[in-house]
Amino acid sequence: MGRAPGTTPGRFGSEAGSTGSAPRSARSAEGVSRLPETAAVLAVRRAVRDWLTRFGPDDPDPPVVAVALSGGADSLALTAAAVVEAAAVDALVVDHRLQPASAAVAAEAAARALALGCRSARVLAVDVGTDGGVEAAARRARYAALDAARDGLPVLLGHTLDDQAETVLLGLARGSGGRSIHGMAPFTEPWGRPLLGVRRATTGQLCADLGLAPHADPHNIAPEFTRVRLRTEVLPLLEEVLGGGVAPALARTAEQLREDSIVLDTLADELLRGATDGSMLVVETLATAPAALRKRAIRTWLLSGGAKALTNKHLQAVDALITGWRGQGGVAVGGGRPGSRLVAGRERGRLTLRLGNDCHRTDDTS
Repeated sequence: MGRAPGTTPGRFGSEAGSTGSAPRSARSAEGVSRLPETAAVLAVRRAVRDWLTRFGPDDPDPPVVAVALSGGADSLALTAAAVVEAAAVDALVVDHRLQPASAAVAAEAAARALALGCRSARVLAVDVGTDGGVEAAARRARYAALDAARDGLPVLLGHTLDDQAETVLLGLARGSGGRSIHGMAPFTEPWGRPLLGVRRATTGQLCADLGLAPHADPHNIAPEFTRVRLRTEVLPLLEEVLGGGVAPALARTAEQLREDSIVLDTLADELLRGATDGSMLVVETLATAPAALRKRAIRTWLLSGGAKALTNKHLQAVDALITGWRGQGGVAVGGGRPGSRLVAGRERGRLTLRLGNDCHRTDDTS
């Protein structure tokens, strides 16, 4: 991917104004300065450049991107590097309004984005619900706000290798199979994660090299959150017991599993096409397939039919309609509508997925 005419490698991009509560930066194009070429700066810039080359939009070249900026070290480092590697950067700052000074923190983050050279910075105030706990509710609100504000651009997120290791451990604890320990992908449209190979210490060092004081979110050290305890207690203990290198090893495992999963998903899609009979699935075709492919095909079929929040228990129960058929009733798989659940069942040698009030016994004449 070549660099667009008129851009200068190693310099901040020009400013094109801002929206939201942040003031426009007063720095002129002639006044922009180079990033210091420290080890941390070069590592983060290289990670962002590699991501843009592999996943960035082709037009323009280099592309325009949005960055989710919290004001913490990871997102500040990502923003600083993206400004010099992309054609332009729009900063999106989510104010979760969970702390008394959150508006001021968000405004400061937006101002820093403009000072770093972003062409715009927007503060997105959200309402965080309570379903599933504060962490999950805040995440849903954040992603919804970012998606609504991105204006068609990919959104870069500041997740690091350390975040990846924590995600793998959380998935391992759920015990939902290989998919649950894939970790985060570098790009799942529209979300980009250029820093999955960069350590958290490196992003902190970049901020120190640039003289930036990142915002320290008190939620990031609150022991009532599972991820915080993984970060502050579990991973350090694993590093001590296993002699170091645990976080990179977990991240490598996630990457290898994602690569394997791409192959399995491709084969499962072929199986699904061969087993599909209208909106139903032919039991005989599925029964002779390897379990890894069969369950992937079932999962895709259920999701496309409107199933929600699928668990391993759901998949095992639906799979038993194929491999352990004893005339059992259908399986409620989540989804549906008020007063009517979505139920997977077996009828005349076919798997069906229908709305129903009950999980009832189904007769099979195959």
